[in-house]
Amino acid sequence: MKKEIPELKMQDVGGAELPYLYYEGGPRHILFAHATGFLPWLWHPIIEEFIPQYSVWAPYICNYRSCEPEKGGLSWDVIAQDLSTFCHGQKIEEPILVGHSMGSTVLTIAVSAYGLKPRGMILIEPILLPDEFYKTEISLKDHPLASKSIKRVNHWQSETEAMAYLKSRSFFSDWDEEVLNLYMQHGMEKQQAGDMRLTCTPESEAAMFMGGWSRDPWPLLTKIECPVLMIEGEKSPNIGLVDIKKAVSLLPQGKYGSVAEAGHLIPMQKPAEIAAIVKEFIVKLP
Repeated sequence: MKKEIPELKMQDVGGAELPYLYYEGGPRHILFAHATGFLPWLWHPIIEEFIPQYSVWAPYICNYRSCEPEKGGLSWDVIAQDLSTFCHGQKIEEPILVGHSMGSTVLTIAVSAYGLKPRGMILIEPILLPDEFYKTEISLKDHPLASKSIKRVNHWQSETEAMAYLKSRSFFSDWDEEVLNLYMQHGMEKQQAGDMRLTCTPESEAAMFMGGWSRDPWPLLTKIECPVLMIEGEKSPNIGLVDIKKAVSLLPQGKYGSVAEAGHLIPMQKPAEIAAIVKEFIVKLP
């Protein structure tokens, strides 16, 4: 039986209100953190597999703090601190933490530097750039991802035109159909005139990308004491740039996993497989 998606709630994290989805369930806790420019609603097909046995949270990390991409964006270090504050405020104890891309990296920082104490972590395609990247400052126009994201198409005349656009783009071509519909439903907002715009604006997405330079996560990996499964897509464009196996070797209790026929956006492409991986990981925890 399909579960209903809950209403978005808000949690004060100190000077800002962090939006989140909360699925009420059992005494064990799971938190899902999404990728840059994406949405907590996209986790829904995965979260359904854990209700009602678990209580589940999925924060919406977009423009909850004011930030400008031209001025360094929203620091991932700040997001990590906010996530730790969020968990404290929500009384989330010994959670399983599941992160994708940016979400994986900010959870890594939150655990290593801000006192978040999970039972275990699953980090899907974390953004762990080569060391030298964190030693340089970069402008918006020179940032390889932010400079593109700020130019994203952000206007469609109708829902039909918007969906046709998504289906025409190779970026979305291998997404699970349910996840694509959730992106259409929650990732775009209907304007008063009936046209559609992105919920997380290109400017907000660019600000998130710019904030990724704020803290080098590599020295933090050795401080994570809980079991960690780090996963990459077999066909990820990040292979060669992000050395996942090196990262796993630095974790005190790290394991490596690869998802066949998947790219960077594994939760959107293969939600059922990710749900199965999380379940298997939990069963093997001490």
